[in-house]
Amino acid sequence: MIDTIYIENEIATHPRTKKILKRFSKATQIKCDRYSEIFNRKSQNFRLQKNNPALILAKKHKGMVLPIPKQFGIGAKHNYYFSHMLNCIYDCRYCFLQGMFQSANYVLFVNYEDFINDIESLVKTHSSDEVHFFSGYDCDSLALDPVTHFISDFLPFFEENENALIELRTKSTQIASLLKRPVINNCVVAFSFTPEKIASLLEHKTPAISKRLEAAIKLQKAGWNIGLRFDPLIYTKDFTDQYKTLFNRVFSEINIDLLHSVSLGNFRLPKDYFRKLEKLYPEELLLASPLVEDDGIISYPGDLRDEMVKFCENKIKKYTPKEKFFPCYEVA
Repeated sequence: MIDTIYIENEIATHPRTKKILKRFSKATQIKCDRYSEIFNRKSQNFRLQKNNPALILAKKHKGMVLPIPKQFGIGAKHNYYFSHMLNCIYDCRYCFLQGMFQSANYVLFVNYEDFINDIESLVKTHSSDEVHFFSGYDCDSLALDPVTHFISDFLPFFEENENALIELRTKSTQIASLLKRPVINNCVVAFSFTPEKIASLLEHKTPAISKRLEAAIKLQKAGWNIGLRFDPLIYTKDFTDQYKTLFNRVFSEINIDLLHSVSLGNFRLPKDYFRKLEKLYPEELLLASPLVEDDGIISYPGDLRDEMVKFCENKIKKYTPKEKFFPCYEVA
């Protein structure tokens, strides 16, 4: 799967680096001073790299834990996100990462201990409140866990700090590490879903919806908190039929009483990211759908967006109580 690995000199002897290099002992190893030399290089072919990405092992020096926009959250007053990894093994056509990054290569920041120190500092700062931490915005939280051992290295901290909650955002079925360890109540495994027809067209390399549901149900039966994330909403001419079918399926198979949270988000991309996606996929139907620019953000026209959101809100609220529903957009 990985045949080229770039290694920053500073972390070449880090125990996590050594473990990964041992796993991929046949991969070509290339040393570098900073990952940005490789990752941020101009004139890279993102589409070509996506066919066979390299792995870059690096150290994160600053900005490890950052606040999230106020409309994105699942109930806490204090909310942060962190990215132990950049880029995703999946190939979703609507993904903002393809507009944000020059490269399709994976970057893994191996200095987990520094992330955990920053998370611990914030937990202490907000010691009287619950604090939520979100993983899976610049990568998929679980997809490469057999390589990164993210779960086994990060969850022990949260096990010892009950006022800190971690969300693992994923489309993956890599749940073995969770099933092997004790359940903790302050972890939410949040699965993202779009209708099956849309997923088959736009979510390349991702597990089928049936497989994601199967993974979610296994975790739920084992005692893990499960979240459902319908984000982003994607418009099609038969939008209502497709999303009605999706909601009926998901909520009929998941144990609704045990659900932690459900969130809903509309399609939106910064203008510059969108223009890069247009160049990458000039024939992509998604990018030719009815989209407009508003204050530097590309999304659906207001009336259409409101219609889509309202339809989905009404359907979701039939299945789940309002205290478990978190719209991830500005509410009028």
